Amino acid sequence: MDEEEPRPPARRPRADAQRNRARLLDTAKATFAEKGASAGLEEIARAAGVGVGTLYRHFPTRDALIEAVYRNETAHLAEAAERLTATRSPTEALREWMLVFVDYMATKQGMSEALNAMTDGPAGLYAASGAQIKQSMAMLCDRAVAAGEIQLGMEPLDLLRAVASVANISSGPDRKQSAMRLVDILITGLEQSGRDEAGRSIAARAKGASRQQSRRSKP
Repeated sequence: MDEEEPRPPARRPRADAQRNRARLLDTAKATFAEKGASAGLEEIARAAGVGVGTLYRHFPTRDALIEAVYRNETAHLAEAAERLTATRSPTEALREWMLVFVDYMATKQGMSEALNAMTDGPAGLYAASGAQIKQSMAMLCDRAVAAGEIQLGMEPLDLLRAVASVANISSGPDRKQSAMRLVDILITGLEQSGRDEAGRSIAARAKGASRQQSRRSKP
């Protein structure tokens, strides 16, 4: 029996095709947020500076474009968690990611009409993105707790709900500043709950006590 010939490696999209796709996603996000379900694909293509044929090559249907925009925003949120973990202290990474999440929620709210107009609805998208977001929040919280910078007296999911409430409350021209103030209040509360009356880190004190007990127990 003849062996199958090896398949050639998949060709990577050309740089200009990648740029067109990214531009279409950014333009679609802004247009859906502004006009909701009434936004036309031809209008989006024109605003992105490409032909409608280019749009359809990347996104064969309207639902495919809406889904791609939403998944792209969720991917940015997950990437932000990894990037901040690598470049920021645990509490600062948590704080900055919470602000990124506020922006994500604003995009989701702006696109709600378009998302709800999808043929099969957005439930499947929300379930998939929810799992990614919960994982990112748990990772950031666990890192800050392990470092002794905060004490989390709740599940990470509860903190995520609190941040979502911040996103719902914050609106208008000063939305970003309002969200930053409210996120700072949440972070300050978490930091204070991780310290004793003398201002010492409870987690660090517990680690020190554990090391002392270990030394005493050695023969």
